[in-house]
Amino acid sequence: MSAGENTSTATDQIREPLTVVVSRRVRKGEEREFEQLSSQMTERAATFQGYLGTTMFRPSSPDDPEYRIVFKFRDRETLTSWEESEERAELLEQTESLLVQPSEREVTSGIVTWFTLPGQNPVKPPPKWKMTLVSWLALYPAVTLLFVLFGDILAQIPLLARTFLVTAVVMILMSYMLMPRMTRWFSPWLFPKTNRDSR
Repeated sequence: MSAGENTSTATDQIREPLTVVVSRRVRKGEEREFEQLSSQMTERAATFQGYLGTTMFRPSSPDDPEYRIVFKFRDRETLTSWEESEERAELLEQTESLLVQPSEREVTSGIVTWFTLPGQNPVKPPPKWKMTLVSWLALYPAVTLLFVLFGDILAQIPLLARTFLVTAVVMILMSYMLMPRMTRWFSPWLFPKTNRDSR
C-alpha cells in the first residue's frame, strides 16, 4: 500500500460518523438535577459543528440507577472539539458529582450503530460475525428486490450513476427500516439474556 493510500485511509477513519455511549449511575434522589444537567449538556452540544443528535435512555427499572446517553458526531475531529470544550467541562464536573461512580464511555462506528434494541438501554454489541450475518440477511433481499422491480430501468443508467442510486437507496432502507426490524427479530440470538443483564 502506498503512502497516499495510507493517508486516504487515515482520513476516512477520522471522518467516519461516531456514536458515543456514556453510562452513568446516578445517586438516589439526584435524578431530577442529573436530567436537568443532561438537557443543558445536549443544548450546548447542539451548537457545535458536526453534532448529529442525542438520545437518553432512562433506568430500565427502579432497582437500576443507570442512565445511558447516546450521542453522535460527524467525525472524530468534531467529536474531539466538543469533548475538549469548556462548555462541556463545566457541566461534566457538576454531573460527575451526582454519580455513584465515574462515567463509563464507549465510542462505536460503522455497522455497530445499527445494533441497538429499540426501547431498551444500549447493550454490548454482538460479535462481529453475528452482525455481519444479520446485515447480509437484510442486504441481500433488499438489493435483489430493487433489481427485480427496477432492473430494466437501472440497466439503462450508466454504471456509476446506477451503483450510486442503488447503494443510496439500500443504505437508507438498511438504516431506517430493515436493521431496526432485523435487530428486534434476531435480538434473542444477538443479545443473549446473560449479555443483556450484564452491566
